[in-house]
Amino acid sequence: MDPPPDPLPALARRLLALPPSLGPVRLVAVDGHAGSGKTTFGARLAAALGGAPVLHLDDLATHEELFDWVGRMAEGVLSPFARGEAARYRAYDWVARRFTEERELPAAPVVLVEGVGAGRRALRPHLACLLWMELAYESSWARGQLRDGPGLTEFWDGWKRAEVEHFAGDPTRPYAELLILQSEKGYEVLPGPRQLP
Repeated sequence: MDPPPDPLPALARRLLALPPSLGPVRLVAVDGHAGSGKTTFGARLAAALGGAPVLHLDDLATHEELFDWVGRMAEGVLSPFARGEAARYRAYDWVARRFTEERELPAAPVVLVEGVGAGRRALRPHLACLLWMELAYESSWARGQLRDGPGLTEFWDGWKRAEVEHFAGDPTRPYAELLILQSEKGYEVLPGPRQLP
């Protein structure tokens, strides 16, 4: 039996057909629980979009501010995009525990933002589309902890509490236009609670 067709090229065309949401940019969020596969999916979707830039929220968050990065995002990313300019921000180094190199993102037709909280309330007015990785938090966290190994157990314990608190006060999934379901055969794109027009 033939494998199902890859839905990412069709999703890419669908995203490119949307009107810009921030200056010339269609800002597309890939949200979900930690360990749900956002980074891998974001990379594959970016490739289907012909090399779309990807902003990883891990570059804006810090050990002390897991979810308090909205100000950095507004100043370094949202404001420049609104003016049609490239975004510039300093990326956080999780080993050195400080912001290091400056990075630049062009104001491309589609820019992906991936990370927990990418579809939060403060960002939604600037989004062309919100995608949610459809994997329960228990499974997501188990995958993430397996990926990171026992050395980060203490970090994960703190992360779980912070993520639960974040989504309790600022849920994302109810506002997702599309749900992304991953299986052994690839990805499936499903209508979200808030469907695209």
